[in-house]
Amino acid sequence: MTAYKDLSKEELLELKSGLEAQFEEVKAKGLKLDMSRGKPSADQLNLSMGMMDTLTSGVDLTCEDGVDCRNYGGLDGIDEAKQLLADMMEVPKDNVIIFGNSSLNVMYDTVARAMTHGIMGSTPWCKLDKVIFLCPVPGYDRHFAITEHFGIEMINVPMTSTGPDMDMVEKLVSSDPAIKGIWCVPKYSNPQGITYSDETVFRFANLKPAAEDFRIFWDNAYCVHHLYEDKQDYLIEILMECKKAGNPDMVYKFSSTSKISFPGSGIAAMAASDANLEDIRSTMRVQTIGHDKVNQLRHVRFFGDIHGIVEHMKKHADILRPKFETVLEVLERELGGLEIGSWIAPRGGYFISFDALDGCAKAIVAKAKEAGVVMTGAGATFPYGKDPHDSNIRIAPSYPTPEELAVAAEVFVLSVKLASVDKILETIYITAFYKDLLQVVDLLAEGLFLMVDMCFQGDYNVVHSRKEE
Repeated sequence: MTAYKDLSKEELLELKSGLEAQFEEVKAKGLKLDMSRGKPSADQLNLSMGMMDTLTSGVDLTCEDGVDCRNYGGLDGIDEAKQLLADMMEVPKDNVIIFGNSSLNVMYDTVARAMTHGIMGSTPWCKLDKVIFLCPVPGYDRHFAITEHFGIEMINVPMTSTGPDMDMVEKLVSSDPAIKGIWCVPKYSNPQGITYSDETVFRFANLKPAAEDFRIFWDNAYCVHHLYEDKQDYLIEILMECKKAGNPDMVYKFSSTSKISFPGSGIAAMAASDANLEDIRSTMRVQTIGHDKVNQLRHVRFFGDIHGIVEHMKKHADILRPKFETVLEVLERELGGLEIGSWIAPRGGYFISFDALDGCAKAIVAKAKEAGVVMTGAGATFPYGKDPHDSNIRIAPSYPTPEELAVAAEVFVLSVKLASVDKILETIYITAFYKDLLQVVDLLAEGLFLMVDMCFQGDYNVVHSRKEE
């Protein structure tokens, strides 16, 4: 296919006319499709329905260590749940605390605790003149929402194919004590599906922060969310690497079963050093007597162990993989070679990241919505909702049915084509306008030069004639 940038104005106008006709046909269908959030589909949720049968009124609700899950207690979580999540997070059981249903809630609480009480004896962040977080972009909008909520300044750090730009991270972290944290989705990142390289993890573990209370917020949300059995990304375990590097306290590691069992009814966990966990427990003892142990037990009895989770996630992959492949096939078929967008084919996670021509993302999302397809808002993958290039769009293939997804993907690429044609034509018109303007300026300048020259010559002749007199 011929790249749009190589088409003449006339060809682009003809193309635009045809695309607009197609767009009107799509609008007439009255579609109501949603690719805005990474929600599991009903088919995925059905995979965990057996969990509802694991605990009944007739079963024993006592844990292995004799704790009655119906009663108070168990601040850290029950041992079986700690072991299950520890194996999933690839850390020792003793370095895990089990919380409630949401890792996002745990991350919010972790930032809030640092704001009000500091970290391990450091000055509470609320008493500091400035607190800064580094934000790899594009990234997870809800991470950015947490830091914005607390008035924490955010600095964009570009993502590369191997993770965040570590040259930039190292320079900033080592030079500014106001930098207290960095958000990371290290495996199958949201939204690009990038997994941090070994070197990136090593460099994170060996950071030399100017702030003693600097923490890496390692949100390993998609640690077992592979799409393929034979093509899986591998991520080095950060907690151990930090310990090896002499920085055992520098990382908070988060995960949950939100997209494994039931969103909103899963269990969340944090892994960290002994010192960090004791610091956290000191607040937890005031905050709660213990989280939902019944739900923890339900998860343990349903999955059994990490092998049960792995087998369960293969079923998720069987549902998700065709959806991702549908979107990727449409993108390649309809946009390949046109040079109006780029994307990454992930091996796991929940999203496909699409980069349009600069200045087109908002227009594309608006066009798709007009045609009946809701996308994640343009700019959402950047702090403050401001994409400096207005180019990144997050595609969430998980929730629609395969049939709906095929239609939604076609609407999306049509919207991309329309917005891109408009942008290129706009550039042509602006270029032509400035070209004409420069010609006018040149003519005016030439005329002005002649006038000045004539005036000068006139003055010279007058003066010369007076001298002769």
